Amino acid sequence: MKRRWLRPVLVAASILAYALLQHYANTTPGTAAFGAALAITPLLLTWLLLASRSAFPHLTLLLAAILAAFVLVGFWAQLERNFPLLFMLQEAGIYLILAFGFGRSLMTGHTALCTQWAQMIHGELSEPVRRYTRTVTLAWTLFFVAISLTSAGLFFLAPVRLWSLFSNFLTLPLAAAMFAIEYEVRRRRLPWMQRASLADTARAYFSTMRGGPATRF
Repeated sequence: MKRRWLRPVLVAASILAYALLQHYANTTPGTAAFGAALAITPLLLTWLLLASRSAFPHLTLLLAAILAAFVLVGFWAQLERNFPLLFMLQEAGIYLILAFGFGRSLMTGHTALCTQWAQMIHGELSEPVRRYTRTVTLAWTLFFVAISLTSAGLFFLAPVRLWSLFSNFLTLPLAAAMFAIEYEVRRRRLPWMQRASLADTARAYFSTMRGGPATRF
């Protein structure tokens, strides 16, 4: 039981710690070097992870490391001056990628993501449920677009402290609230459906990413 909860607790603690450090760097004078290092770290880790999964990992990792060193040495001053912008672009980019993934699944010939997950959890779906899950997919698409645009708008139009508060401490609670609202709407509109928890949905999501079958509940 302890091991079961250890991983999500560590993930949550890591996210909170990174958010606190990012907010500190964004709002405290004299932290440009620290902020730049903090902003570039996720990009470097992602870069190296992708390189390690290439057909020639050793060569690709070496080339990626050389290119990363060149970028850091050649553009470090620019990174220090613009590290909040890098934070914003990363966050807005992630939410736009999510919006694209959800939105693309709504196109003709595709099955909406929320419909796919519901099928994995509940099996064959009735037409009302399929319509509902398609609507939920659209709602999440619009939500991710709204978060991305709000973050960008606050960054350019509001004080950095306000943008940083939104970026680091409101986006995930807003996503949790969105999930809770959808869960309550589903409970009222589709009371005959077996309820699925966040853990069930997460398992269906990762099963989709692996391309394997999800456990039915």
